[in-house]
Amino acid sequence: MSVQFNVEKVRHDFPILTRQVHGKPLVYFDNAASVQRPLAVIEATDDFYRMHNANVHRGVHLLSQEATDLYEAARRGLTRFINAPSEREVIFTRGTTESINLVAQSFLRPRIGPGDEILITHMEHHSNIVPWQMLCEQTGASLKVAPINQRGELELDALENMLSERVKLLGIVHVSNALGTVNPIEKVVQMAKRFDIPVLVDGAQAMPHQQVDVQALGCDFYALSGHKMYGPTGIGALWAREQILEDMPPWQGGGEMITKVTFNETIYNELPAKFEAGTPNIAGGVGLGAAIEYLTGLGMDAISVHEATILEAATAKLSAVDGLRIIGTAAHKAGVISFTLGDIHPHDLGTVIDHHGVALRTGHHCAMPVMQFFKVPATARVSFGLYNTLEEVDILIDALEQSREMFS
Repeated sequence: MSVQFNVEKVRHDFPILTRQVHGKPLVYFDNAASVQRPLAVIEATDDFYRMHNANVHRGVHLLSQEATDLYEAARRGLTRFINAPSEREVIFTRGTTESINLVAQSFLRPRIGPGDEILITHMEHHSNIVPWQMLCEQTGASLKVAPINQRGELELDALENMLSERVKLLGIVHVSNALGTVNPIEKVVQMAKRFDIPVLVDGAQAMPHQQVDVQALGCDFYALSGHKMYGPTGIGALWAREQILEDMPPWQGGGEMITKVTFNETIYNELPAKFEAGTPNIAGGVGLGAAIEYLTGLGMDAISVHEATILEAATAKLSAVDGLRIIGTAAHKAGVISFTLGDIHPHDLGTVIDHHGVALRTGHHCAMPVMQFFKVPATARVSFGLYNTLEEVDILIDALEQSREMFS
């Protein structure tokens, strides 16, 4: 696929980028929290509600058949997008958080007890920490944490030394939302497989920035969120190996996940319906399908090259701002830069920057252990999407310089 990328043409696909904020053109640098939606996604969702709205899978009437076709087309599209071997392995959820909780309660809880361990890393999002803490409280297992270094990189030797037969699952983020670090998932998976340890990857931040191939990664579970990859909120997916899913009990009971119900027994449905109880987020699935088509049309390689250019330029220019400290300087990063500026509290800085039309994120970014490691209460975070430009980086730098002078 060609890496040619016309960012100005792309920007016309996003209506919200025409907005002004406090009288200034919107510069949206909060993409790690949630990206904006292209017209293709907005129109697909609108068209579903206007012309095809009905429940899926159960109806013989035309609208239900159309809704089912659209919803399942999205599953097929996601299957291809992540190179999953089968549509049966793609489970629609509300997003990465629900996907991880599903694995914790359905896969791991029946397999773990006192003396067993769950291994994660120090750079995880709360969504890949709290479910495992809850599971340890329920089962008596122990949660272990692999360390990171001052650059925000995973200490691979230390992680390898923590692997043993006691570890029943390794949970690891693909791209850190707080640091931008890209973890070497293939290498980590190879380490874990020497002990037959299942590996779950939190892929929420990787999906919008790079091509993801779950077969090449070699992991057992991959969790993702639609709203990180230009789709609607409230929709995401869990990919897992088919045999693992076959062996797992359902997490939730209700309609759709059954084939027969009596008061004496229930026979569960086949995959993927077995894990999709109740009426799903049909419009969200349709919108996610449109987002996948949009990203495929642009080309993930082209998006990656464009964002790498923005990241490189922004890193250099931010590094030149007097008093600014970048938190997370890994050799391999995606489009995230967290920083502090002198003694200015990030919340105060974010408020002032907002009046320049620049939207960035301030706080702990649902990664409090990362903040504790770097001994900061919070950071300001800029995160880049496929529609951001070098000119917007200059606007950010000018806003930061004016803010620094104001607070000084």
